[in-house]
Amino acid sequence: MSENQEQPVVVNDRRRIDPETGQLRDVEPGELAEETESPGRHAAEEPVADPAAELKAQLDERTADLQRLQAEFANYRKRVERDREVNALAAKGQVVNELLGVLDDVERAGAHGDLTGAFKSVSDKLVAVLQATGLESFGHEGEEFDPSVHEAVQHNTSAEVTGPTVTAVLRRGYRFGERLLRPALVAVTDHEPATAE
Repeated sequence: MSENQEQPVVVNDRRRIDPETGQLRDVEPGELAEETESPGRHAAEEPVADPAAELKAQLDERTADLQRLQAEFANYRKRVERDREVNALAAKGQVVNELLGVLDDVERAGAHGDLTGAFKSVSDKLVAVLQATGLESFGHEGEEFDPSVHEAVQHNTSAEVTGPTVTAVLRRGYRFGERLLRPALVAVTDHEPATAE
């Protein structure tokens, strides 16, 4: 047979009910065997999935998703707590920084003897509260000069000191936690070897 010739179309009517009469048709033994074999043949081609393995895979996937979400939430919570602490510390530092001028006035009044009675009690409470929040003063006579926390506004020399030393504090310095709020204004005296007569 040549390729150009068309092959006749063969239609096999496998309906069990005759469409014209509506009666049940007789099934030939060859058709019945062919029909019963075909489902088995398709079943062999498509393997049946194990439902327990499929459920275990879904459970493992959901567990991994849950663990990932739990870790993300824990990291988020830690980050929020850290940011909250940093913001609270910055707000406290800003308030304390505004009160440094008041502390200077209180210290000057105490040095002149004007701080007595109820005013002394209030100033002591103010200083105690600010120190409890983390405010720390520095800049005392006799301590070694440190340019990172002291600002020298006067300079002298003397044979009585062994190195750069703070000999007078003109304005006290303050730090809040690890943060320097302002340096101390000091007079510094350097060592000068004694001259031989």
